[in-house]
Amino acid sequence: MSDDLEALYPFLYSGTSDLTAVLDQVRVSTVAKAAEIGELRRSVAARDGARIEACARQAAARFAAGGRLFAFGNGGSATDAAQLATLFLAPEGGGGTAPPLPAFALGSDTSVVTALANDVGAEVIFARQLAAFGRAGDIAVGLSTSGNSENLLRAFDEASRRGMLTIGLAGYDGGQMAELDSIDYLFVVPSSSVHRIQEAQTTTYQVLWELTVEEMAHVPRHTR
Repeated sequence: MSDDLEALYPFLYSGTSDLTAVLDQVRVSTVAKAAEIGELRRSVAARDGARIEACARQAAARFAAGGRLFAFGNGGSATDAAQLATLFLAPEGGGGTAPPLPAFALGSDTSVVTALANDVGAEVIFARQLAAFGRAGDIAVGLSTSGNSENLLRAFDEASRRGMLTIGLAGYDGGQMAELDSIDYLFVVPSSSVHRIQEAQTTTYQVLWELTVEEMAHVPRHTR
């Protein structure tokens, strides 16, 4: 762990008390991290831009037909899933012109999550909720840095069985998520840094939301 921290924050381990030198190291470290995330975002845009547009068109069609979005992830990815759901449900804090769309974060109900984890197993905390609430025409979005979380893999299989549009965001090489046939759209951030992966994933789902909202303007809406 200390080696990882030193790689991330070398100025904390420099052993110098020279404030100017430390600040110079902080600046160099910050500039390097900003350049890295910028390059990652450009890489994802170049490789997956057209697929993100296609995914947004399908998501818009699902919403227009009365579909709902369910987002899920573990740890920091659970926070990102909640933010993604908030983007759709309460765009720009409710003060913008984008329509509010039905979206839910499956990690937000602590009673349900802890009951399932304790009574059944952590591997089913998302799949069980999708089995209860998901239906054909809905959207399932799962976020992971490793791509190997068992509870996400099970959730995607359950969502696919129910006819949901399935969208995955992963890091590294996509992990086991890249091997699933149950994910319709998988967007991989090719990095081994959890920090950079999550920053790039934030950009990916922000763009997905913006494109979905734009597409909604051209799709006739009806409810089930």
